[in-house]
Amino acid sequence: MIRTDDGVRLWARRTGSGPEPLVLCHGGPGIWDTLGDVAAGLGDRYTAHRWDQRGCGRSEGRDGGPEAYTLDRAVADLEAVRRGFGLERMVLLGHSWGAYLALRYALDHPGRVARLVYVSGVGVGPEEAWRPAFTENFLRALGPRRRRWEELAALPEPSAAQEREQCVLRWATDFADPDRALQEAARMATPWCGGVHTAAGRLLGAAMRAEDPAALLARCARLDVETVVVDGALDLRPRSAVDSLVTALPRVRRVTLPHAGHMPWAEDWDGFRAAVTG
Repeated sequence: MIRTDDGVRLWARRTGSGPEPLVLCHGGPGIWDTLGDVAAGLGDRYTAHRWDQRGCGRSEGRDGGPEAYTLDRAVADLEAVRRGFGLERMVLLGHSWGAYLALRYALDHPGRVARLVYVSGVGVGPEEAWRPAFTENFLRALGPRRRRWEELAALPEPSAAQEREQCVLRWATDFADPDRALQEAARMATPWCGGVHTAAGRLLGAAMRAEDPAALLARCARLDVETVVVDGALDLRPRSAVDSLVTALPRVRRVTLPHAGHMPWAEDWDGFRAAVTG
């Protein structure tokens, strides 16, 4: 466990034996670490450090108020993870929402980040630039499961089993291979880890939307950190949302994996590993 500066204990694990320290920031917000496969697959190159974010999964803090789920608090928790593991500098990999968190950390603490790996993020522009297309793509990807997903989404107080089923249906659309999608999504939901922290997701989502894109891009233009942006071309979130970020970053390399969705390591491991370690 890692203890934050305000006393909350965060679940964390160190695995692998590689010479470089790697810290992983999972997606969400509001869920638990789903990057175990990434940590295991890169264990020869990196010593990987995984953690569950505040109030999520196996970490404490679920009963915290709105002040516990701000971007500054999330960055401070990540800094606590770095300090707790005794890392001077680290390769920092974030996925989806975690990509945004990793970027925000790098902007605040550039001297602590040896390299930034930004995986399947949605950029720093306004949400309305990508959300409508994503919603359309998502509903289409549900296919015949859409009716069941809508039934579950409409329940005012779903049981834990119903909440998990809804998440599995939603997460399955993040995989490009329809033959593996449900199986992979069920793996993400196992163990269930106490369920999704919807309040954390709502508060952090609102905090992201409240950020000033122009100010963020100006900060990104001054970020002297080597960055690799990894996209799955079949991600339901339009990859054009990341274009302005890539343009702003001065030391950036972008790798798009043509046959992968939102979880690119699951569908093109060789391409993903090459992008991360290249």
